[in-house]
Amino acid sequence: MKISLKTGIALSLVPQIVLVKLIGNQTQFIEHYYSNGLYPFVSKLFRTLFGWIPFSLGDILYFLLILLALGYVCKNRRPIWKNKLKFCRNILMVLSIAYFTFHVMWGFNYYREPVAQKLGLKETNDYQELIDFTKLLIAKTNRLQLEITKDSTQKVIIPYSQNEIFEKSLEGYYKISRKHGFPQYEKPSTKTSLFSTGLSYMGYAGYLNPFTNEAQVNGRLPNFRFPVVAAHEMGHQLGYSAENETNFIGYLVTAENEDLYFQYAASAYALGYCLSDIRRGDQEIFDTLFGELNQGVLLNFQEMRDFWTSFENPLEPVFKAIFSSFLKANNQSKGIQSYNAVVSLLVAYHKQYPL
Repeated sequence: MKISLKTGIALSLVPQIVLVKLIGNQTQFIEHYYSNGLYPFVSKLFRTLFGWIPFSLGDILYFLLILLALGYVCKNRRPIWKNKLKFCRNILMVLSIAYFTFHVMWGFNYYREPVAQKLGLKETNDYQELIDFTKLLIAKTNRLQLEITKDSTQKVIIPYSQNEIFEKSLEGYYKISRKHGFPQYEKPSTKTSLFSTGLSYMGYAGYLNPFTNEAQVNGRLPNFRFPVVAAHEMGHQLGYSAENETNFIGYLVTAENEDLYFQYAASAYALGYCLSDIRRGDQEIFDTLFGELNQGVLLNFQEMRDFWTSFENPLEPVFKAIFSSFLKANNQSKGIQSYNAVVSLLVAYHKQYPL
């Protein structure tokens, strides 16, 4: 029986999924031939092509594709209803093409060598080590807040524009690449999303468009959080897919920046994750440590809480559940909770490189 090209592409989705999982088990193969082989070429090519454009081409592409899909369904609703099997075949064909393109252009990075292994870090979940590290972070965050504001009761206001923050983030990447030999960042393509309001309602601080390799940052974020998120999304561009690893890279790049505002943003960012882990373990210890924070630091944390609270809506948990399922399907078993796994990386790193 002769199978049409469209049917063949649609049917290829299942063997593609199987093949990706099989190849994904070969971490060294992925690291050598994809993450350090094909992907850097693809990534640099698309960052060169689109990085100079001041707006997000990927956002426009997504918007147009959604409009085309809705227009097609509305225009062809009767033929679709009469030929449901054919319509399902066409959907599978599109999914098959998207699945293939996604993995070639970025997705195989989910199966690469962990950054802890690359840096020789030994991660642990020792609660006392976490407490000790958090105390050091509190001291550093308080010191930076006071050094910047000269008043422990005043919150830090980062005075840079978003484009200036993008530029300054490159300095941190340069410094880290000299220190550890990676990650090296060239040909920047980092932009604020055209749909930042929508991202805020979905509960997202940013994302990488895997089809244009543009790092998208939620332009409505307070500047207090903007530097770390920008560095996080740039880390995705360099082929680090796991959210705990890009959280770590975002922190590291921002913390190593010579700018005090960046150092404060990074320190407070890491502190938030550490305090969250401590709170889950022992509320009393959390309350004690939280009480040691300068009032100005607390105001910055409140600034972030107020921001996300202002966008809370009934659909936000749905969007987060979808994203969590996406992460689980791509080798991140903890789903959206993998963001919090950055804590063990932070503790392990600063055992080797003390604060």
